[in-house]
Amino acid sequence: MKVSSAGRRLDFMGTQRNLIINIPCAETTGMMWTPQALRGLALGCFTIFPAAVAVPSAAASQHPNIVLVLMDNFGWGEVGAYGGGALRGAPTPHIYSLAEEGLRLTNFNVEPECTPSRSSLMTGRYAARTRLRTDGTYRSVWYGITKWEVTIAEMLTETEYATGWFGKWHLGDTEGRYPTGQGFDEWYGIPRSSDRAFWPDSTQYDGEGFPGARFNYVMESTRGEKPKELAVYDRAKRRLIDREITDKTIDFIQRKAAAKKPFFTLVSYTQTHEPVEPHPDYRGRTGHGDFADVLAQTDDYVGDLLDTIDALDIAEDTLFIFTADNGREGIPGSWGFTGPWRGGMFSPWEGSLRVPFLIRWPGKIPSGTVSNDIVHLVDLMPTFAAATHSELPDDRILDGLDQLPFFLGETENSPRESVMVYVGNELFGAKWRNWKILFKDMDTDSYAIRDLAYPSIYNLIVDPKEEVPEGNYLPDTWVDAPLYQVVEDFEASLEADTGAPDD
Repeated sequence: MKVSSAGRRLDFMGTQRNLIINIPCAETTGMMWTPQALRGLALGCFTIFPAAVAVPSAAASQHPNIVLVLMDNFGWGEVGAYGGGALRGAPTPHIYSLAEEGLRLTNFNVEPECTPSRSSLMTGRYAARTRLRTDGTYRSVWYGITKWEVTIAEMLTETEYATGWFGKWHLGDTEGRYPTGQGFDEWYGIPRSSDRAFWPDSTQYDGEGFPGARFNYVMESTRGEKPKELAVYDRAKRRLIDREITDKTIDFIQRKAAAKKPFFTLVSYTQTHEPVEPHPDYRGRTGHGDFADVLAQTDDYVGDLLDTIDALDIAEDTLFIFTADNGREGIPGSWGFTGPWRGGMFSPWEGSLRVPFLIRWPGKIPSGTVSNDIVHLVDLMPTFAAATHSELPDDRILDGLDQLPFFLGETENSPRESVMVYVGNELFGAKWRNWKILFKDMDTDSYAIRDLAYPSIYNLIVDPKEEVPEGNYLPDTWVDAPLYQVVEDFEASLEADTGAPDD
């Protein structure tokens, strides 16, 4: 049965389950916990199973649509499903509805910067691997991906999907490396970062003094054509672009649904990257400043996307994901919120590496489920391949794992137990289950990297803020073995890797 956006919100606010205790949550009252859930909490298990679990249909769509909303520099704790929302001055009911209707991951991992995360997402390969040249040296962390890489869009094109990227790209700005040169049929957005919106309005800019400096432009293209530069990406355009991204996405979804063609669209919002500036329609809306206004704006825009899918009656044939490329901005005054986790972007700590991840697929993914199992951004490509019956490239090393059975509730746990922790081209350490090892540290003021004389080892369940490594490690020195093993295995895989050619 199709449920309207308003109906969806009323449903999650009034859900009744096998009631035994009522635990307050950031944006809901009456969230009920089942005996299974409470037993899980007592045992320290963070996978919560609702009383009624959806059973995947045997007639599941062979080619489901995929809508992936990717936020920019967005902390784990921003939205209500992760303790933010009203706490941050802006309730986020539309985004919260995804948690009620699908799966919420509390240990979804990304890379600590925009470009590496986007590279991992699009290729199913750790960004360090995509930066590895054939001669064994590394490209710049901000280079993006070469034309040689196979992207999700290229993979899905082979399965006759329509593909569209709307928003920030940041994976290459030379011929053949814009989105429409990397498998997307359509693109509207910006090629680089939003901080470039500052300087067109700078009173210190001297256009005559250095004519080689060029403004960033909003750009547009379709597959096979050279991208066109549209408006200068200045502060005025900065305030409008996420609304434009939403409208372009809605138009794309409507056209492809009318043509009965499966589609993949990546909605890469530019907020909450600096400068954080709400659309004029939202400025002052919350009374809690620009950041809260942008959260309210983003929630409404996600609601517009969900309303479109509902109105077209394609919700049951559409995977909808909300996530981010990395944690909050690292600079003072950025005001992002990482929940209980330490640090922000461009750091090796959990506030950089953990971001929200909500996924909905009505009738396929059990509703209202939560898991603290490890999943990484590289896993999305093989998961999409499994969901769409597409073929992964077999001529290169892939790091991603197929998470579809886990997402569908067919298996209890994620197949992933570990992730690598890189900052730039520096391997800082790794995570294995609830443990983390760091061989390097970082000065939070200068970003200077420091080698540690003795590795820091954290138990992230006991010490989520990564404050006292020795105290939680000494009783469990056995974790040296698996932690060092996953690092050694990954380093061996890099040594065996022939690297990515420049073309």
